[in-house]
Amino acid sequence: MSEEEESEDDSQDDYQDKAQPLVAHLTELRDRLLRSILAVMLVFCCLFYFANDIYAYVSKPLRDILPADATMIATEVTSPFLTPFKLTLFTALFAAMPYVLYQLWSFVAPGMYRNEKRLAIPLLISSVVLFYAGAAFAYYVVFPLVFGFFTSVGPADVTIMTDINRYLDFVLKLFFAFGVAFEIPIAAVIMIRTGITTADELAKKRGYIVVGCFVLGMLLTPPDVISQSLLAIPMWLLFEIGVFFGRMITPSEAQ
Repeated sequence: MSEEEESEDDSQDDYQDKAQPLVAHLTELRDRLLRSILAVMLVFCCLFYFANDIYAYVSKPLRDILPADATMIATEVTSPFLTPFKLTLFTALFAAMPYVLYQLWSFVAPGMYRNEKRLAIPLLISSVVLFYAGAAFAYYVVFPLVFGFFTSVGPADVTIMTDINRYLDFVLKLFFAFGVAFEIPIAAVIMIRTGITTADELAKKRGYIVVGCFVLGMLLTPPDVISQSLLAIPMWLLFEIGVFFGRMITPSEAQ
């Protein structure tokens, strides 16, 4: 074998040695994505039998305040089937999210330092809990107030008949908005921990933060003062919580 062929074989071996870790990572990523999808589908299969009950539970805040002669309607032929189907799918994803995040954590964790893992694990758990808390706050606090306001200000001779599909889109938007808004303390701690800013600098910008909270509340919620305030005020309070815990991070840890 000539020297050129040997050098070519060596270069091919070097290329395979370098490419193999990437292939292994992609294979692991594929496996973890498949596990996450299977977990969501498994939960979905278990919940699908109760799809109509789940929709009845989610729509309860509106149905409880509807007048006696009002009801929810389906304006499309497929809505009675597809709307509970879609809600059940989102519910399955919502319920399986801890396992999905665990798969993501298992994929990312080997490349992290020990001190990073000590911070990442509490943040990961806290982010899940806060997202659930935001969705629960929207359902138990915001929905009754918002729906009560909307149904009480309408003309007296107008019968309220909300389409089930449009209602689902509305509540899913609010669930997502409040779930993400409740992640503000996590975002503040991460910014302080990575050295992007400090707790004192965030506190100095409190006025801008408050205005930004009301602007986001206006963009993410229906065009009424009640729902906007119910999102903006918790966002501001959660910002203060993030600043409070951010002060516990020493400058050496934040670098």
